[in-house]
Amino acid sequence: MSHTVPISISDADPDSLAPNLPSIRVDGRRRPRRFAFPPRRSRNDILLFVVHKIFKYWTLIICLFALSFLAFAVFSSVTTSDLIRIDELGKRSSARMIGSVDATRCLKLLSPEELEHLEVPTSKPSFPVKEVVYVTEDLGSSAGGDFNASLHVDHLKAGRFNMFTGYQTLEEREQSFTVNETAVIHCGFYSEKGGFEISEEDKAYTKTCKVVVSTCAFGGGDDLYQPIGMSARSIRVVCYVAFWDDITLATQESQGQKVGKDHMIGKWRIMIVRKLPFADQRLNGKVPKMLSHRLFPEAQFSIWVDSKSQFRRDPLGVLEALLWRTDSVLAISEHGARSNVYDEAKAVVKKNKATPEEVELQLSQYRKDGFPDDARFRGKKALAEASIIVREHTQLTNLFMCLWFNEVVRFTSRDQLSFPYVLRQLGALTNINMFRVCTRKDLVNSMRHKRKAKPLIPLNSSS
Repeated sequence: MSHTVPISISDADPDSLAPNLPSIRVDGRRRPRRFAFPPRRSRNDILLFVVHKIFKYWTLIICLFALSFLAFAVFSSVTTSDLIRIDELGKRSSARMIGSVDATRCLKLLSPEELEHLEVPTSKPSFPVKEVVYVTEDLGSSAGGDFNASLHVDHLKAGRFNMFTGYQTLEEREQSFTVNETAVIHCGFYSEKGGFEISEEDKAYTKTCKVVVSTCAFGGGDDLYQPIGMSARSIRVVCYVAFWDDITLATQESQGQKVGKDHMIGKWRIMIVRKLPFADQRLNGKVPKMLSHRLFPEAQFSIWVDSKSQFRRDPLGVLEALLWRTDSVLAISEHGARSNVYDEAKAVVKKNKATPEEVELQLSQYRKDGFPDDARFRGKKALAEASIIVREHTQLTNLFMCLWFNEVVRFTSRDQLSFPYVLRQLGALTNINMFRVCTRKDLVNSMRHKRKAKPLIPLNSSS
């Protein structure tokens, strides 16, 4: 007996046959399996998991911790002034523009309010030198006789010693480094007819200056840059004096820099020097640079600024920061590149700043005198960069500057070669502030030399 199941076939719509039944969709694709969450771990399982990871990556964890600690230490040591310095690095190009006065990096000046009420200290008793006597034609020396125009020309042609400097012998040179209560020294202005003449009106003005900022430009080599950044009080009490010759005067006037009837251009009092004593304009520039105590006999403090620089700080603030605060009588910048005089001499010759013969003559004398290769001053460089000189006019600093000037006249015009030698030979001048290079850069905007100075060409007697 066969078991069969009857199946009815109809042409009707399948939905009409079973209206109450749900429709079944046939899909040939395989459905993905649902994600199965792992079973919930117990606290012990989690702890074991963490411990396992720590043991696996312990070196990486220690390194990250050390780096984080170092970053925290560095950040916590950064002060507000450091942040200002960092900001300055991005603004350095604009800070070099004329007239810009940015925040200081190394030079810490008093606030404008404090500067306005800053008092200039009175002079202290001079020790160990109480008096400096300058050798003149009237006192007598190794040179003498009348001086006339033709002799002035002969001295220009003959050499660097002349009736302005006097004729210091090697024996007198050696004796001049001996410290006595009364020092007798050649220090320029040997004869009234020796040259470097300024008008009587200018002489009278120099005697009114108690604090002076000075510069010079001979031979038309540099432009005149107006000082900036000074307080109202400094404008009232500080003299700004620029020494020019006729060549510089003509050069500046051709560029629109006219000297007023009051002898002023901006803040600068212009003094025209007649009869410059040297054919070498660099050597003429050493007179106002090193002998400011001779040019400003009543001044108590002075700041020298090379003509290639624009002074951009308050003078009284600079005196307070570099002299009074540090109990110093002379402040000058360390050399930025070298500390060895003999290495510096090689660089001078290589750059054609002096002849090999005159440099060797100077070094031979220094070796004979036992000057060491790497002379130091209180552990710092003794080699200086003398584009800025800040000093009090004491008898001892005046003697030092005279000795330095005499070395420059005798040997080369590169004064950085003779500074450490004079400092060591004198010995008594110890309260010097050899400030860092960054401080020097805070003091001035460096403009570089604009043109080559024209040498002084002596005139013949007929002209």
